[in-house]
Amino acid sequence: MHDYFFVGEGGELFDTRKTNWTAHPIRRNYSISRRELKTVADVKAALRAGEFAWPGGYQMFFITADGAPLSFKTVRDEFHHIVWDIRNKCSTGWRVCAVDINYEDGELIDAHTGERIPSAYCDD
Repeated sequence: MHDYFFVGEGGELFDTRKTNWTAHPIRRNYSISRRELKTVADVKAALRAGEFAWPGGYQMFFITADGAPLSFKTVRDEFHHIVWDIRNKCSTGWRVCAVDINYEDGELIDAHTGERIPSAYCDD
């Protein structure tokens, strides 16, 4: 990303080359993690914000409408399925609706790949 772009604390993207740039974000929902995800833009913003919570650096994961955990890698790899479910307001198993931190579940696995999702406080 160019050095004249700036991501604010609220997840907004700004172009600092513009006059009065703090009053006019380019995109409001650019890079931020919210627990509840309702739109494709929310999922994209969570992906851009990254898989580690700030502050704390805890590992996060996505949750589908049917309660299945998905890693950030799976959501990136299968993004087309997630977009389809959200836009069509249905759930074929890919409708991502939340992002959360895995604090203590040492056996949490990605429902698609079967890979373990690391936890914050369990011995790995």
